[in-house]
Amino acid sequence: MPILLETVVADTLAKVLPTEVIQPGFWAKMLPKLQVIGIKLLAALLIFIIGKWVAKWISKLIHKAMVKSKTDETLAAFISNITYFLLLIFVVIAAISKLGVQTTSFVAIIGAAGLAIGLALQGALSNFAAGVMLILFHPFKVGDNVTGAGQTGKVHEIQMFSTVLIGPDNQAIIIPNAKITADVIINFEGVHKA
Repeated sequence: MPILLETVVADTLAKVLPTEVIQPGFWAKMLPKLQVIGIKLLAALLIFIIGKWVAKWISKLIHKAMVKSKTDETLAAFISNITYFLLLIFVVIAAISKLGVQTTSFVAIIGAAGLAIGLALQGALSNFAAGVMLILFHPFKVGDNVTGAGQTGKVHEIQMFSTVLIGPDNQAIIIPNAKITADVIINFEGVHKA
């Protein structure tokens, strides 16, 4: 009975698999190639795991340094996150490269995608950059009475993309940061030192 089962299994494998796989010399030739591929996969996995850990550590270090230097928490968190994701992209490309894949095209695609996203979001990015400038240079702070972009009110909140003023009739005036920095800012409270 076992001989019949072996024959059936051998016949089924012979039908399903190519004949060179069943021959004894095939695995002797393939084993060194499989070992090389296994080592490359292990090395790529190690690069990814260690690289991800290092990227997280560096981003936390940057965040702590910025908070310690009294940088605004929102800006510190944003720059920390951007740093992490940029380093993670680098780690992924390094891991893929270790597998033997040509990464030149990946880098070109990432560059083109970055350019496309930058062009698509140029208005939002200009508001973001203006928000960073407002946070860094402190032309006004929360609670100040200001006139900016033709609007007057008390500063309620300075966000990354916009600033919220409370107008004289208690209405919320939301102004994109790029409009505020592009115009004259009158701070009725005087000058603040950063």
